[in-house]
Amino acid sequence: MSNDDHGATLDAITRLLASGLETQVEPFPPTEKEFAEILRELRGLAPDDLKSKLIISGFKDHPHGPDNASCADCIYFLANRKWCDLPELAVPVEPDWYCRLWRV
Repeated sequence: MSNDDHGATLDAITRLLASGLETQVEPFPPTEKEFAEILRELRGLAPDDLKSKLIISGFKDHPHGPDNASCADCIYFLANRKWCDLPELAVPVEPDWYCRLWRV
């Protein structure tokens, strides 16, 4: 993804989240089985279906939960690129965002 595409996608995600997009924050996948089910659902989407990716993965534009979990603390977050490296998502993200596929 070029820097222009990266910026445009980040802007699109920001707008969708700021507009009050309802996402599936719950349930958080308690085991690898549920985690894998969400990943399978994401794999079934068209590659450019950004809105559905955000809904299914439970994106929020702020930290979530009792520990204020955020992308910045997730193993899939590439800080130098502001990028989620989970292959099923593979989108630019802000450090203070969150999704239910968050992992330590």
